[in-house]
Amino acid sequence: MSEMNFDRMVAQMTPEMYENFKQAIQLRKWPDGRMLSAEQTELCLEAVIKYEVIHAVPEAQRVGYLERNECASGGHDTAEEAALKWIN
Repeated sequence: MSEMNFDRMVAQMTPEMYENFKQAIQLRKWPDGRMLSAEQTELCLEAVIKYEVIHAVPEAQRVGYLERNECASGGHDTAEEAALKWIN
C-alpha cells in the first residue's frame, strides 16, 4: 500500500475502527479471534498513531502514553524510571 493510500485510509477511519485496532494490538488478535501477524500489528499500530495525530487525541489518551510522576526533588521521572517503579 502506498503512503498516500495508507494516509487516506487512516483519515477515513471511524472511531469504532480506531478502537478495534487498539484492541487488536493489545490482544494480538482480531475481534473474530484470528491472530495478528507481526506485519499486521505494525500496520495497526502505525494507523492508530496517525489517527491520534490527525484527530488530536489528547496525549494522556494516546497509545503508549506514560504518565510522568514528580519525584521528591520536584523533577519528573524518566520513562525508564516510571516503568521500573511500575514493575517493582
